[in-house]
Amino acid sequence: MRSITKLDLQYAHRFYGFKGEAQYLHGHTGILTIEVEDSVEPGVNMVFPCNEIQKTAWNVLKNFDHALILREDDPLLPAILGVYEAQGIRNGAPNNQMKGPAFETALAKAYPECRLVVTKETMTVEGMIKIVYDLLKDKLNIAKITFSSGVNAASETYTPEKTVDRCPLCGIALNENGVCPKCGYKK
Repeated sequence: MRSITKLDLQYAHRFYGFKGEAQYLHGHTGILTIEVEDSVEPGVNMVFPCNEIQKTAWNVLKNFDHALILREDDPLLPAILGVYEAQGIRNGAPNNQMKGPAFETALAKAYPECRLVVTKETMTVEGMIKIVYDLLKDKLNIAKITFSSGVNAASETYTPEKTVDRCPLCGIALNENGVCPKCGYKK
């Protein structure tokens, strides 16, 4: 069975090297749908609480919300970083409260202090799915990810490879010590 949750992401990007309108910097509202698969936890009667899926995903993905996403070879990147430096906001500003933890993977690197994500590939809906799966595959038992942005949409189905130990009282994942971070249950 699956638990399904959705997240809204507001972001700006461009398709560097493409012809047509997408080569210009523009913004989107994206809808990310994550489906988590596992057995239904007895007593809780759910696979995984959707609000906990959102918290787990949002902790990393908030770096994409209200952010600029550019490919690493985009000539706009050094210019934007230069402007941020000149404005004194490259290393963050007091009102920048939406920061997630910095990350660097084979596909993307987040600079949360300046609301910027740098990608290896052009940021398409398919590219976003690859990045999201890479960031969350060890945190959630993902069966499917769908991302839609404007009229564009894509989805990818995965074969869940592990079972996450979950709390029998509230359904969320136990930490590395077998303790529920929400209610304190110990395995």
